[in-house]
Amino acid sequence: MSTEILVNIGPQETRVALVEGGATQEIYVQRAQRHGLVGNIYKGTVVRVLPGMQAAFVDLGLDRTAFLHVADMIGADQNGQPLPPVERLLHEGKEVLVQILKDPMGTKGARLTTLLSIPSRYLVLMPFEKHVGVSARIEDDAERARLKVILEKIVPELSPNWGVIARTAAEGADEEALHADLGFLTRLWVSVNQQTQFAKPGHLVHGDLPLSMRVLRDLLGTAVERIRIDNVEEARRVQQFAKVFVPSAAAKIEAYTGHAPIFDLYGVEDELNRALDRKVDLKSGGHLIIDQTEAMTTIDINTGAFTGHRNLEETILKTNLEAAGTIARQLRLRNLGGIIIIDFIDMKLDEHRTQVLRTLEKEIARDSARTHVYPFSPLGLVEMTRKRTRESLGHILCEPCPTCEGRGVVKTVETICHEIAREVQRAARMYEPKAFLVLASPKVIERLQEEQSGGLAELEASLKRPIKLQPESHYSQETFDVVPV
Repeated sequence: MSTEILVNIGPQETRVALVEGGATQEIYVQRAQRHGLVGNIYKGTVVRVLPGMQAAFVDLGLDRTAFLHVADMIGADQNGQPLPPVERLLHEGKEVLVQILKDPMGTKGARLTTLLSIPSRYLVLMPFEKHVGVSARIEDDAERARLKVILEKIVPELSPNWGVIARTAAEGADEEALHADLGFLTRLWVSVNQQTQFAKPGHLVHGDLPLSMRVLRDLLGTAVERIRIDNVEEARRVQQFAKVFVPSAAAKIEAYTGHAPIFDLYGVEDELNRALDRKVDLKSGGHLIIDQTEAMTTIDINTGAFTGHRNLEETILKTNLEAAGTIARQLRLRNLGGIIIIDFIDMKLDEHRTQVLRTLEKEIARDSARTHVYPFSPLGLVEMTRKRTRESLGHILCEPCPTCEGRGVVKTVETICHEIAREVQRAARMYEPKAFLVLASPKVIERLQEEQSGGLAELEASLKRPIKLQPESHYSQETFDVVPV
């Protein structure tokens, strides 16, 4: 299965798509000053300490204050000891050097840590934790042991007081490459530390790599055959970066100069737009309904137009199996994280449930994000979690509807007509006008005119005042004004 990385460079936006076998699997979006803050290091100021929550709010100069929990200030090795009170560690006005763990999401500010970590191609440097480790994603015991031996040899030489973790990309890397990587990280941290001395509170001390270069570090694997960038200058910069830090990838990078937009050529643009819809059609005729809330994401499976060829159980099983594969892809594509509840169509046979669950686990295994799938609950639901470190695609590209304010529905025309009638009665009690002018959307005015001989005429008669109607094309369906004249 061929795998490509596509990079679309815009004036204020960079978009990256991971395409496997011709199908878009993941989309990343970075916009100037808005998203992609994870990994950035700031000098912040504590503005409020919350002893009851063991946390504090920190001002970084962003739109919202960020959240720092005491657990993100203490290393992993506590020997079972309770966490110290946050007021012992922080006070209002204190300056702290922090790193963003999670981007701001919805109404929540960024999540912070004081346990800084700086990643490179093969290693992660932890200047405030003296620990040598290997990524859990490297499962081969012999390879884990080999990497640990190398790190325990070179870390005391270059970074005796700091911790280092071997990333997944370090699998198969030789000692020379790891030594060079650690040397780079050491020099980088010295530079960051120097900048910290002069930085003012609320200022960025160290920013992570731009998205076009970060893909080489985070997405590039041996399976990636080509990286296409639709900007010649950016492609040249990324190639130069690759020659220094990821030499094996330099030959895979090329500039795309075709006439058609690169995302259009690969169908990514259409896939991106579909990823913003609630409904996802299945090839069998069934469909998924995906609803993302503040607390969790729910996914409902329906057979739709698919009726099967033999019996109902066959129809249900086939729809659920297809849905399992589609769900795994949609989670990656939309970057949905946190708690996810999946309501598969109810299956009577235990072997069918087992088959669906195994299919879901198999498809999700290709996901780089940490996931955990639980067995079917007594209610027939599958609960799972997916690690969330950045905002979902929907939160980055969309905002709540100004008409329904995120409810997903609007009041009917008939409901608005009744509300107008009540508002007229309310205004009649408060004022003594000669008449009333009702301004509303054309649909609402049309319905009121249809009822002129009915309810509205009765209202005019009871109030002994005329009611004039005026359509306003720029009014939404729920917007209206009752003006005493």
